[in-house]
Amino acid sequence: MAAPLTEAAIEQMRTLITNGDLVPGQRLPPEAELAESLGTSRSTVREAVRALVTARVLDVRRGDGTFVTSLRPELLLAGIGAAAELLQHGFTLELLQVRRILEPAATAMAAMQISDATLAQLDVCLHQMSIASHEQLVQFDEEFHHLVATSAGNATLASMLNGVSSRTTRVRAWRAVSDAGAVERTISEHAAILAALRSHDPRLAEAAALVHVSTTETWFRTVPVPKTPRSY
Repeated sequence: MAAPLTEAAIEQMRTLITNGDLVPGQRLPPEAELAESLGTSRSTVREAVRALVTARVLDVRRGDGTFVTSLRPELLLAGIGAAAELLQHGFTLELLQVRRILEPAATAMAAMQISDATLAQLDVCLHQMSIASHEQLVQFDEEFHHLVATSAGNATLASMLNGVSSRTTRVRAWRAVSDAGAVERTISEHAAILAALRSHDPRLAEAAALVHVSTTETWFRTVPVPKTPRSY
């Protein structure tokens, strides 16, 4: 946790951004000037800037200055994925439950506007999944769902969904599916999602996604939680 003075400076700088005094792409005033306007020391400003850079609110460009980032959802919400990767095995079920809430809605939205080009990409992913090794299954599964989420046309929803569907979570879920001997069935569920998207039927797409995530969650419940950390 940052020191109180640094926390106060961070909050002041966040307020400047939310009030529109600093906008995306704008360069921050020189350090001394910023410290004076915030009523704090230059060292405190440096600490605050470092914290906001870590949060992807600011971007330090060597030799050019410090700028406000685009503040796009996929940038600011990237921390969700980073946090999800660090969660222990026992929380994977909770992540799947969150995914069960978000993914059907995103898939329904995607069905109304997905492009033919993206449908073709999904078709390739599905074919690759049918011939892939276990490690490659995770890769093509991730790509498949990322394409669907992006096609929803809501960057915030897509960023949140991609965050909770981390690579580690997918590996654990696929291991549960493999242990249940249900890889082919899971691939067929992806095919059902693709068919619903191709028909541009949001209700059918939502239902197909809900069945898929719910089935994965059910299989995962049968997997015992490791007593010691495992490497994935």
